[in-house]
Amino acid sequence: MAFLHLLSQVFVSVMSLFLLYALWKVVVSFWISPNRVYRRIRRSGLGGPPPSFPLGNIDEMKRHKRSSSPGYSGISHDIHSSVFPYFFRWTKSYGKVFIYWLGTEPFLYVADPEFLRTMSAGVLGKSWGKPSVFKQDREPMFGNGLVMSEGDEWVRHRHVISPAFSPSNLKAMASLMVESTTKMLDKWSKLVSSGMPEINVESEISHAAGEIIAKTSFGISSESGRKVFDKLRAMQVTLFQSNRYVGVPYNKLMCPIQSLKAKKVGKEIDGLLLSIINDRQKSNNGGTQQDLLGLLLAGSVVGGNLGTMLTARELVDECKTFFFGGHETTALALTWTMLLLATHPEWQTQLRDEIKEVIGEGDQLDFTKLGGLKKMSWVMNEVLRLYSPAPNVQRQVREDIRVGDVTVLNGTNMWIDVVAIHHD
Repeated sequence: MAFLHLLSQVFVSVMSLFLLYALWKVVVSFWISPNRVYRRIRRSGLGGPPPSFPLGNIDEMKRHKRSSSPGYSGISHDIHSSVFPYFFRWTKSYGKVFIYWLGTEPFLYVADPEFLRTMSAGVLGKSWGKPSVFKQDREPMFGNGLVMSEGDEWVRHRHVISPAFSPSNLKAMASLMVESTTKMLDKWSKLVSSGMPEINVESEISHAAGEIIAKTSFGISSESGRKVFDKLRAMQVTLFQSNRYVGVPYNKLMCPIQSLKAKKVGKEIDGLLLSIINDRQKSNNGGTQQDLLGLLLAGSVVGGNLGTMLTARELVDECKTFFFGGHETTALALTWTMLLLATHPEWQTQLRDEIKEVIGEGDQLDFTKLGGLKKMSWVMNEVLRLYSPAPNVQRQVREDIRVGDVTVLNGTNMWIDVVAIHHD
């Protein structure tokens, strides 16, 4: 009896110590550590909106977002105050360079081209990295693909992937793009002929772009390809249309249903892609299928030694990266282009005349002639400036960098506001 009593006391003591240790870890992660970093950043010469740990400035950002007017007031290119209302307001108080906090993670906001140029001058590539907080948050989407890899790993991946996007390979993919685009335009013609008063252009282009990405990535003709496409879209919605606390310690525990759903969908996508890769490797009879997966498999084989080849796991990550990096960005850029051309019919006429002159009026598209569409490139560049499909760039400083009177401390995340810079 005495032994059982002693054992229970030992158990209670151990559990108490464990709970105290866990509580201490939470206190350090939520308050002590970020407050220490906050004081160091203040001494380095950088200001910004005061954080409230452990959420940092997340609550304030949500308030600004809710208070920004969602109503339609006509077409305006001045989108910064609507897209990033919190940054728009903070720049009025703190300038174009300041520190804000996502949870306990400090971010250096940069909307000053001169500051960015000075900071980048003479700094080696190893001084920059990808923010760890985003690598963890977006792991189900990108894995360790080109978007998230760094250093020698990034160089190795780039070495294998770059040849897949050579002009000759892109030319071979052009027919796949034309096929899906023609199908979409034929559908629009039928809808207009049947008296349809309006077409949801954004939705239609998004679907067509997704089909093109799926075809050029891993082939959508198989049922497996269609399943991957549907699940990749589900993953995108799960991660970007849910309420998340990026940067808050243990944030996955705060949104357990969303975290588990993302993990489950991620495993299903990986399993489907691995199955497609294995089938492609087994059926390879010396030929190369002209999609990204086929070209990467051929590049890994031709590329040489084991140190440069991509593993099946890495091929999966690159296929996912290609989809997430190219689907919505392309669809949004084309949607904005059509909207702006609709409001400037004189440019529609100029582009049609240029296409007739450079490309001709035949049904066959000559990929090599696209570079001659100068006015088209002007229009596309202006659309990308006004409505950048990649509205920001994130990096993480790997060593202290001095910029004038300011020191950007090692470990500081950077948020480069592309929209603000393009509209300045």
